[in-house]
Amino acid sequence: MLSTPNLYESESGDLLYAATGESLITRALKPYREPRYLQLRELLLSADLRTSHAEMLFHNYETPPTYRPGGTYMRCDPRYLEDVKWMGIQIMSTANNHVYDYGENGVLANLRHMDEFNMPHAGTGANMGEASRPTYLDTPKGRVAMVAATSSGPIAGRAGEARRDVMGRPGSNFIRWNLYWTVERQQFDALKDVAKKMGWEEQAAERQAIFGGPGPSDTEVLFLDHGQYEEDSFSRFVLGESFEKRSVINKNDLARNVRAVRDAARMADWVVFTVHNHEGGKTPNDPSDHIKELAHAVIDAGAHAFVGHGPHQDRGMEIYKGRPIFYALGDFLLENDTVELVPQDNYERQSLGWESTPADFYDLRAGYDANAKPTRGQSVQPIRWQSTLPMISFKGGQLAGIELHAVDLGFGKRRSMQGRPLLADGDVARQILERFQEFSRPFGTTINIHGSTATVVL
Repeated sequence: MLSTPNLYESESGDLLYAATGESLITRALKPYREPRYLQLRELLLSADLRTSHAEMLFHNYETPPTYRPGGTYMRCDPRYLEDVKWMGIQIMSTANNHVYDYGENGVLANLRHMDEFNMPHAGTGANMGEASRPTYLDTPKGRVAMVAATSSGPIAGRAGEARRDVMGRPGSNFIRWNLYWTVERQQFDALKDVAKKMGWEEQAAERQAIFGGPGPSDTEVLFLDHGQYEEDSFSRFVLGESFEKRSVINKNDLARNVRAVRDAARMADWVVFTVHNHEGGKTPNDPSDHIKELAHAVIDAGAHAFVGHGPHQDRGMEIYKGRPIFYALGDFLLENDTVELVPQDNYERQSLGWESTPADFYDLRAGYDANAKPTRGQSVQPIRWQSTLPMISFKGGQLAGIELHAVDLGFGKRRSMQGRPLLADGDVARQILERFQEFSRPFGTTINIHGSTATVVL
């Protein structure tokens, strides 16, 4: 029996993918009409696939907050999901350090509202099976699968597996990891002596007896308790011949995500893996070891693109086996200083009383001076308000080109204005693209800048 060639449009293997970073949205997007804002929207709409990361929880304060959030207690009015769709976004990842800001019911309320407004999502769910499975989007250029995870945030926000006899726990597809600090002999001996005298070595031995896993040894010191998860919550100092920082991914969590990608690759034409991660490598601009291992593993399993986000800035990119890895894209929307309500716990952390208002909280957090200018935090860091938007082109199923566009979020503008993206131009565009070029160079990636855009040399 003969098969009709190119019966379906998707058989071409052609796709134009616009990948954005994290969207911290709290306000409407539709009313505005600056030319470079509308040009950005048209650029997004020109792509066959448009993704973003929802670092907001869409809810109407139906559930109480937890004691400690991932910073700001995130919330956006669910109706603004229509504005996100108007902007062009078709599918969003949801796994991040704010998943648990409003507890388990907050996780479920967020997903309920996203379903209500027909926004496909991946990365969180009523249990780990839901949180880690692919979600699908049908497009004229083929079926798209997204698998989403986070390696940052409180461990309480990690989804739990459902059993035949016990319910699962709402949360995120959380990827655990351990941090190792290699130090030379003199420093190692001093740390070991401190751990012994402070009782941390004995505490580690007790945890080993209860939970299993590592205990005291002649080449490793378990030092302090960083509280990521109970059975393995020590920083590890390892005897070596140099000073190094190394993070190691949890093999079970890695395997779970590789399985999800392999499944998606057999069920869809295109697979995107996206992860929220704050952790840096040797510098804040470098990706961590566990994220690099994750990126390579999911590409090997069949992902067409890897998109990171989380540090509120761009990191570099790598071409691995003909597939793009963006270790972090900066903010696409940054409106977390206009979340309408602030729980009492955060007021107390700033030593503010009952009479205080949200503006009081945001002013104090940013250190506003007598001239109403911020003096600290992301409000005074231009890199937080500048990001890169890649337009990734595939032809015949193969990576054919990547064009980079610089995005300006209004650094230094009033709180009521800043955080909404426009296409950057002039010196700001060049600064963004040169920074991305610099961060990508260690991965052997060559980027040529052409005014306010750039291209990746394949």
